Amino acid sequence: MDEKVLKGLTISCGILTLMFCILVFFLPDMRLKAQKLKENQESMKFSNVQEVIEKRDDLLGRIMLNMPEGISKDDVEVENLYMKRKIKVIFPKIIDDFFSQYKMAGSCNHIDEIKYYKSKEKSIIEFSVDKVYEVKKEFQADKIFIQFVDPHEIYDKVVVVDPGHGGDMPGAMKQGVTEKDINLDIVNELKAISEEKGNSKIKFYFTREDDTNPSLEERVSLANDSDADLFISVHNNASSDGKMSSLNGTQVMYDEKSIGKHGSKHFAEICLNNVCKSLGSYKRGLLKGDSIYIIRNSKVPVALIEVGFMTNSREIELLKSKNYQKKAADGIYNSVTQAFEEGY
Repeated sequence: MDEKVLKGLTISCGILTLMFCILVFFLPDMRLKAQKLKENQESMKFSNVQEVIEKRDDLLGRIMLNMPEGISKDDVEVENLYMKRKIKVIFPKIIDDFFSQYKMAGSCNHIDEIKYYKSKEKSIIEFSVDKVYEVKKEFQADKIFIQFVDPHEIYDKVVVVDPGHGGDMPGAMKQGVTEKDINLDIVNELKAISEEKGNSKIKFYFTREDDTNPSLEERVSLANDSDADLFISVHNNASSDGKMSSLNGTQVMYDEKSIGKHGSKHFAEICLNNVCKSLGSYKRGLLKGDSIYIIRNSKVPVALIEVGFMTNSREIELLKSKNYQKKAADGIYNSVTQAFEEGY
């Protein structure tokens, strides 16, 4: 073979080898960038909400969206994630380049951020809002109107109920039972009672409805941000060393800075009387609670109810029973109604 040809082939092979090495080295990075580009196209976030919402003074407290083609009003879901201060509008199909195709107009004052993303063949617009709102939706022709309403414009009274602990914070544990589960069971009974009573003038919000663990700040801020009229936290007690003992009964903690006629201390007394009456439990009395984060940071009348002792052999058996949990919930509900009758 001619020496020049051989040399040329050697150089060509060297160049190809170098290009291959470069491609192999940079290919993962190229794929990552392509994936990020795709994710950016599928997820958009706007901190300056006026980028996507045309300001309209005639739509105070409302957002108007043009309905995507091929979607009826029955297809549109609205979720109010009030613990996260997020409201989702969900369309049942993937919509590319949403904000270019479908305009939004309205009031931006209560919206901190807007996010658009796709998930499981659905398109989702997520509004991060500045406080707790109720959401109303209205359809007119090819438009949907989302209205953010202060709860007190719909309900006479607002109550926030907090099942203590949750998630990786079980609270007291005895006989294979965790306090977090009993707390939630009692609050679920309270929720069922409130729905059964059907009092449309009272709105109950719950800091958790499953085995999650909201932070203490998130729990008390739900009461504060909703301008709740009452804040109730449901717990169960244990002996100081965690061992089984004869200690039993119901105790309620209160905010020692709130001792007026419609303050935390009197509300705690109402809770103590009603829960003990409903359960037939020993009345252990009231306890100052300013060492407890959610009590000292609550801006509304607060009561932390220690329903019973998990370290008492008789009381733990009662606390595990659905009948006893329902009685505890009855006592809490009666406390709420009495407090409102007294002008809270």
